[in-house]
Amino acid sequence: MNVVEIGVVSLLGAVLGLDVVSFPQAMLSRPLVAATLTGALMGEPERGLMLGAFLECFALESLPVGASRYPEWGSSSVVGGTLASLPGASGAGALLLAVIVTLTWAWVGGWSMVQLRRLNAAWARTRHEAVAHGSRRTIVGLQLYGMTADLARGAVMTAIGITIGAPLMRLAIPLWSVSDARTLAVLMALGGIVAMSAIHKVFHTVPGARWFLLGGLAIGTLLLGEAR
Repeated sequence: MNVVEIGVVSLLGAVLGLDVVSFPQAMLSRPLVAATLTGALMGEPERGLMLGAFLECFALESLPVGASRYPEWGSSSVVGGTLASLPGASGAGALLLAVIVTLTWAWVGGWSMVQLRRLNAAWARTRHEAVAHGSRRTIVGLQLYGMTADLARGAVMTAIGITIGAPLMRLAIPLWSVSDARTLAVLMALGGIVAMSAIHKVFHTVPGARWFLLGGLAIGTLLLGEAR
């Protein structure tokens, strides 16, 4: 990818990174949406959709709540969608590598959000008196500073992730010798385990949750069989 292409994709990463927490929280940063949008931008919407579906299984476990640390799925999914859409990145091996890079970068993105919070806190401390007196201009200014910094963070994270990830993909794909069937089986097993754990953590206190889950699995299996 050239500098212009990385710049265009980084703009998408900036917007989707901003959506995670700052604004507008419209679920555009969910991996299923973010990776699919990136794949469409790269001319490979199917690859982006496939990657997003697998990533969503892992993302179900984390919700951006409060001041806790969690993976940043917006810009990282853009990185993954870009890598999965590169020329020569077809096949299950490339998909698995894109998932690994995205998961790693999502945690790095989570760290970057913590650093951004510290920067926001430092800005707020320097304007403590104005905030304490209820200065509307100061409060709005701090909010705009924070959102602008988050937008820049998403762009930088995306650009760095693609710059690092693209050469790694080019090196690793030719070395991947495991069959597509086995690779997909591993991906589906890992994604399914994490997704099931997330579902259990959220809904285990609901009466009859176990039976609802088993029923859903049975219906899904039947629908999958009919589709084939």
